Order: sequence, then structure tokens, then C-alpha cells
Amino acid sequence: MLKHIWKKILAVAVITVLLAGNGMGYITYADDSETTAFTDEELAFIAASDTFKLGYVRDRKPVSFADNNGELAGISRSIFDRISAISGLKFEYVELPDGEVTYDYLMEEGFDLVTGVEYNEENQKAKGILMSNPYLSSRKVIVTKKSLNFDANGRYTVAISTGSQTIRKVFANHYPNFELVDYPSIEDCLTAVNNEEVDLMVQNQYVVEYWLYKPIYEDLTVIPVVELNDLLCFSAVYPFENIDNEDYAQKELLISIINKSIAQISDSEISGYIIDATMDNMYKHTFADVLYQYRFTFILLGIALVFIIVLLYANLHIRVRAINARADAKAKSQFLSTMSHEIRTPLNGLLSLNYLMTQHLDDREKTENYLKQSSSMAQYLLSLVNNILDMSKLQESSMELEHKPFNLELLLETVELIEKSVMEDKQIDFQMDVNLTCSNIIGDAVRIQQVLINIIDNARKYTPNGGKVSVKVRQIIHANDEVMTKAEITDNGRGMDEEFQKKIFDPFTQESNAVSQGNQGTGLGMAICALLAERMGGCLSVESKLGKGSRFTFLFVSKPAPEESEDPLTDSETLTNASAPTHPLHILVVEDNELNGQILSEVLTESGFQVKHVLNGKEAVSAFSASAPYEYDVILMDILMPEMDGFEATRAIRSLNRPDADTVKIFACTANSFKADYDKAMENGMDDFIAKPIKIEELLKKLEQSNSDPDAGNAPDIP
Repeated sequence: MLKHIWKKILAVAVITVLLAGNGMGYITYADDSETTAFTDEELAFIAASDTFKLGYVRDRKPVSFADNNGELAGISRSIFDRISAISGLKFEYVELPDGEVTYDYLMEEGFDLVTGVEYNEENQKAKGILMSNPYLSSRKVIVTKKSLNFDANGRYTVAISTGSQTIRKVFANHYPNFELVDYPSIEDCLTAVNNEEVDLMVQNQYVVEYWLYKPIYEDLTVIPVVELNDLLCFSAVYPFENIDNEDYAQKELLISIINKSIAQISDSEISGYIIDATMDNMYKHTFADVLYQYRFTFILLGIALVFIIVLLYANLHIRVRAINARADAKAKSQFLSTMSHEIRTPLNGLLSLNYLMTQHLDDREKTENYLKQSSSMAQYLLSLVNNILDMSKLQESSMELEHKPFNLELLLETVELIEKSVMEDKQIDFQMDVNLTCSNIIGDAVRIQQVLINIIDNARKYTPNGGKVSVKVRQIIHANDEVMTKAEITDNGRGMDEEFQKKIFDPFTQESNAVSQGNQGTGLGMAICALLAERMGGCLSVESKLGKGSRFTFLFVSKPAPEESEDPLTDSETLTNASAPTHPLHILVVEDNELNGQILSEVLTESGFQVKHVLNGKEAVSAFSASAPYEYDVILMDILMPEMDGFEATRAIRSLNRPDADTVKIFACTANSFKADYDKAMENGMDDFIAKPIKIEELLKKLEQSNSDPDAGNAPDIP
């Protein structure tokens, strides 16, 4: 900024020196010998004249331009005001439009005079143009890029503002090799040179010096052209079809008065006007100019700022990762601690019961009681593992819900039947109020029942003897053919405080209080129910007051099922109706854990089946290959085994060239119970899927069904 201020001061000093010395030759006015006294006719004209409409060229700082009030300002205004003061003529200053201005336009708009006209031989010779003596003179200069080596005889493209049409003839005489290109304004001409669209431009020196203070034009330079002076004068506007009419005579008289007034303005006055206008109208730097001028500094600062932000972000990211790592470690530690406690509790019970059974083998009654307790402990341990798997699959969105038609009313009746007996044990008043608008819906009946029973069981646990639990179910059918089912489970039990309500749906959350003591649970049930409700397009919420009970609201969205759809039978119903075995099945058990294989073989043998046990997939293929056709009816195939896994063994058996290779039933029998494991088993040629730990009753029913109907198969219960 300081650099440009000093440049301006230096420019004014140079102008002052030029005007005071040799530069005086560039200011051309009327001849000093010309008489300046107004004639009687001129005085009478002045006295009778009204205001003259004078058009000036806009946007030519500091020569002529409109100020903030829309008034003419600059060097020309000072000279015109002086002419007015000398002569007594009154002027109305009006901006001329951009581009070339025609005489027809001037006549139609009622202009009397036009200023800024170039006083040159071409204009003097033009028919009908009546011009005054020059009131201001300066050099015309060439503006070009500093990198261009200008040669007057070279061929260049030259930018000129559209209104400067007479300059074409001047250039034709002095620079015939130049090609002229029109641009709307002086600034557009400068920009074209700066962007190298053209080679150079020619313009008034005062005007050019104003614009070159703009930082964006720092790569431009000025070359004086001695043979091209810019002489500015007045031109009278009149109908030039007949120069002998009265109007022409009046305009001649007006031009004569202006010429005599110009002759009375001294060179020192003109110099003062130039200096004042230059100082008062120096280019004012805008914020954009400052940005451009110091662009490299700003770029460096920007890079430094970005670098600092990146460092801060990296540091913050590292800190967040460290915090998250500590939180994850704490969560994992808490999870492992909780799981250790939850798993060790039933294991401790199983080990203790096993010890007691060995001590009382001769007491059948005690042994039977210990066995029942062991079965209960084992079932709890299994439910814990299943809940953990459900939680994991729901959090990772890998659990796929079924979308099958079922009867919601029948499902609710089943829930009521299951819960009524256990409620009676605690003398709890259990009521269900069901009012459905659409009983047949499409959804996952198993998971809906799981959520309802879990919430109702939870209400029963925390409701004292003699309390009350109620279930209210209602439906709303939306316009988009969706059924919103709302189930409210209300109890008058202990209730929960506000703090616990905020975390009840978090994993492994149980409220520690006197009522809850002895209520065995994993703390996963409510978290699983909340995630299931969310997966069903609904939600699970709770309202509770300590000492007054709780109300859980379960919402889920479904589609109406076709009316003709019947509620499908459950696996147990189908298996119960299966026909009795037609002949003892011959089963090949493929299990690498020898103890598990022996136990399963013994169970099946005692159930009336013929069983052979092998330890891996390779032995299974060999055993089947060595058997007679149709000797084996079913193969229970483990998956993860040494030598050859269950998938490889199944593919090998199916590829054998024997009639029963395609028909023998192969059941996947594995602890890997995810949907992806089921899909992979089917892809590898297996017929059914049994998840470990094996439910013996269900396995026996599947085998009985396979025996009664070789082509039948039950849909596996895959979580």
C-alpha cells in the first residue's frame, strides 16, 4: 500500500514538472493573439440563452466521470465551470451512453454540445462537424505487457473502447499494421491486454495512469506516442443537412463564445486543474486489490493456517482415538468381567450339581432333582450364549428378520397362555386387552413373540405377589398400507428411578435393589428387545416411577397379509403330526470331538436308530463310499474338522457315482449358527441345518419326519 502511495506522489510531482517546463508543449489552447472580447451579437446571444445540454464521456477518470452524486467531475468539469464563469453560459452535464454515439441519438435527446471529442484532421474534415478549439491536451500512450518489446512497424492487435471510432482513421495513417478490436470500456481494454487477448491498447495518458494504480495491472507498462496527441474539444449538435440555416448560425456563435472563453484560461490554471483532479481522484484500493497485491503473502499464510489446522486435527484425532481406545478397553474389560460372572455362575452350579450326583448315586430321588437343576442351569447358559449372539448380530445389522404371513391374534393368545400359568404362581392379576383391525400381517412372528414375552416376564419379575400386570394391544392402519401395532405392558411393581431409565436399554444393565435380588438375568434382554423393535420399524420405550410401577410401549410396523393366507404350523406342530417311522434309520455321525460323538451316538442308538461314528470328513467319505447303496439314510455332518471339513466332505459325497449320492439326507450339525453359515451349508449341497448345542427332542423329530417322508424337510430355526 505504501509503495502505491509513493508512486502517486511521484506521479503528481512529475505532472507538475512537465506542466511547468517542457511539458507545457503538450497543452494546446487557442492562439494568444486571438481577440477574446465578445461581440455585441455574442453578448446578446449569451443574455438570451437558456441552459445548454452538454454530453460528456463517462468513466474517464480523472478527465471526466460522474461522482457519487451523479454529477460531472474531473479536469473537464473544472475547465467547463471556468468557461461558464468567463462567458456566462450555463451548462447541464449529462452522461453519454457506452459505445458509439450517433448524431441521430444526440438530436433526438436534445443535446446542444458534446465534449471529449478528439480534435483531429479527420474530424475537422468531416461534413457537418462544428468543433471548438481544444480545451485540454495530453499524449496518447500505448499500454502493453512489460514482456512485449514494442516495435512501431510490427503487427499487433489493439484494444480500443467502442466510442473511439475516429481513431481507426488515425491508426490507418500512422500504424497500418495494427488490427483494432472494440471493447465496451477502457477497463475492458486494459483487462484484455493484461489477459493477453490483445497485444496493446491506446488511450489518454491521464486516464491510463489512473487505472494502472490497480494492483492487478502491475505487469502493464506505458509507452509514449509523440505523434498522437489527445486534443479534446467541444462539438456542436445541429441538423447538418443544411448548414445555411439559422440553427447552424446559432451553433457557430456558441462555438465562437466557447473559443474566446478557452483563450482566456491560462496555462497555470489548466495545470492546477490537472493536479487537483489527479490528487482528488487517485485510484482507491479496494479489499480485493489488497488481497491481490499481497496474494502470495495470503497464500503462504493460508498454507500455514491449513498446516496448523491439520496438525491440530491430527492431534485431536490422536487424542480422540486414545480416549476411544481407553473407553473401548474399559468397555471390553467390563464386558469380560460381566460375562465371566454370568458364565461362571451356571458353570459353578453345574460342577457343584455334578459333584452332588456322584455323592448320591444310590439316592434316585436326589439324583433326579439334581438332574432337573442341571438342565435348568444348562438352559440358562445356552440362553446367555444365544443372547450374546443376538446382541452381536443386531448391533452389526447382520440379523435378518423373517417376512412371513402369520396371525397376530393367535400369537397373542399363545403369549397369554404361556404367561398366565407363571403369573398364577405369584398370584398376579394378569389381563390382556386385544383389539386388532388387521390380524393377518407379514413379519417375524418368533421375534415379536420374543419381545412380548421378554417384557411381560420382566414385569412379572419386578411385581410383588398379589400385584397386577396388564397388556393392551391396538393397531392403526396408515394410508401407505402399513399396520402400526402398539403393545403397552403395564405393572404396579417397584418401578425405576429416572437415572436407570436412561440406561435400561444398554447391554448388561440390571438395577441393583432388594426386589431384583434373586432374579436371574443376563441384562441383555431389554437391549435386544429395543434393537429388535428398531429393526421392525418401530421402537421400545419405558415410563416409570419408583414405587409405582412401569409401562413399556412396544411399537412395530408390518404389512397386511393376504386374506387367504393361513397361519403356518410351527415346527413342533408339524413334527408332532409326522407319521411314525417306517423302518429304523441308519445314521452316519461325523463329529471330530470324540466325546460329543459318543454321546450323540448313544442317544440315537437308545432312540432306535442304527449309528456309525467317524471323526472327520475324510473318514465320512470313505465310510459312505464303502457302504451299500441306500445303506445310510441320514448323515449328521459337523463343519469344522481336521483332514477334511464338512463342506468338502458333502461336495465329495454328492459327486460320487452311485444312486444314493444325491438322495442321502445330509444335515449340517455345527456351533456356527449365523444366517451366513446356513446359506453356505445349502450352497454346498446340504439338506438341513441343526445348530449346536443340539436340542435332542427337535433332532429326533426331524429324523422321524425324514424317515416318514424322505422328501420332506423342516425349515431350520436359524437365528
